[in-house]
Amino acid sequence: MSQLASASHDIADYPVVLFDFDGTVADTVPAILRVATETLARHGISVPRERMLLMVGPPLEEGFKLISGVSEEDAIAFAAEYRKLFDEILEPADYPVMPGIVELLDALNAKGKRLAIATSRIEAVTCRMAECLGLDQFEAIAGRVIGTRYSKTESIQAALDMLGVDASQAIMVGDRFYDVEGAAALGIPCVGVYTGAAAQGELEQAGALATVHGTEELATLFGVSQADSRDMAG
Repeated sequence: MSQLASASHDIADYPVVLFDFDGTVADTVPAILRVATETLARHGISVPRERMLLMVGPPLEEGFKLISGVSEEDAIAFAAEYRKLFDEILEPADYPVMPGIVELLDALNAKGKRLAIATSRIEAVTCRMAECLGLDQFEAIAGRVIGTRYSKTESIQAALDMLGVDASQAIMVGDRFYDVEGAAALGIPCVGVYTGAAAQGELEQAGALATVHGTEELATLFGVSQADSRDMAG
């Protein structure tokens, strides 16, 4: 069941909706864990799956430090190895869109919403992945740019800039506390979606305006019915 914060704004009224990518738009968690596990294994490091979930959300370098305690230098090297391996062994079928997300995006577009992705994943990689998945509903995709843009907040601001809108017009949707806190730094509320990476209670503790479990509940918050989604699907 969805849970609205006590001081809830009418979520359906926001004209701009910013989406996180990993675990929110695309089901990348299995792919992330697979590649990260293989990267660590090549260096003789084994990490329990529960701890591996910490890889979902932060920039790769931070993720590797969180789960294995390696140095900054090693984390940078691991991240580079991870990216190379990701490109080598994965195909779009390994990171499908989340169930119901295409119908939700289409329905939001039909309601006149402006959509963008704001992610900690490398921007160029996210653009390529979104194209491979046929996600043409987004006007803008903003992600990490090495040497220029690092934090979640910076990616969110970049998405706003690409759209030419003010933060007051936007709401964020994401599956980790990074999304909630990154948006809050700009005064943007966030709807938290539990899809498997976040521990129960994480999103509420971070200050999410509302929390849901899955796309169907998310659609309800945005005033999109199941019938609307089915109609948009075809």
